[in-house]
Amino acid sequence: MYKERIRAALSPSERKIFAKLTTAKKIQDFLDKLPINFELRGETYMSPRRLLRERTAHCFEGALLAAAAFAYHGQRPLLLDLQTLPSDEDHVVALFKENGLWGAISKTNHAILRYRDPIYRTVRELAMSYAHEYVLENGRKSMLAYSKPYDLRRFAPERWVTEEGDLVWLVDVLDDSRHSPLAPKKSMRTLRPASKIELRALEIEEWKRR
Repeated sequence: MYKERIRAALSPSERKIFAKLTTAKKIQDFLDKLPINFELRGETYMSPRRLLRERTAHCFEGALLAAAAFAYHGQRPLLLDLQTLPSDEDHVVALFKENGLWGAISKTNHAILRYRDPIYRTVRELAMSYAHEYVLENGRKSMLAYSKPYDLRRFAPERWVTEEGDLVWLVDVLDDSRHSPLAPKKSMRTLRPASKIELRALEIEEWKRR
């Protein structure tokens, strides 16, 4: 079983951490306590092993840690990629399912694009919940598409859970995977810009640069 392969790849100290991350809430609480990765020394795409050592994460890294935790406990390690305009940044979350409904684990430094409770009947419903929050500083809504659930079990745990190098290849694979548009182009051209109070919410940050 895949969970046995992950457990075998982890060190005793790593297994001790993962063993405690038994629910989506506990995984999200764990990630919320980690400082955001500002990538001050350059762009990173750390594996869960490196994240646990560095004690910092951005969205992709947090999603991988969450996916690994789900896999450790026998659930599917699923990622969801939210694609945006070139002037914005994609966001990656880890999907989970409870009582037949979808939720998401998210690592972010802002009051938006955060954890989603498992209340969504489809992945599309969940992805759409992020659309109105995804805005540029000028108010333009920037989310364009969302991926199909991407199952990381197609890769050996050593490639993404315990790898020491940056996982640029996995970012590229996820970005190139099948995506569905948010809405037809005609509808996208008529989206209402975010209001001033919504833009002010973008200024709220959980962690400050040092």
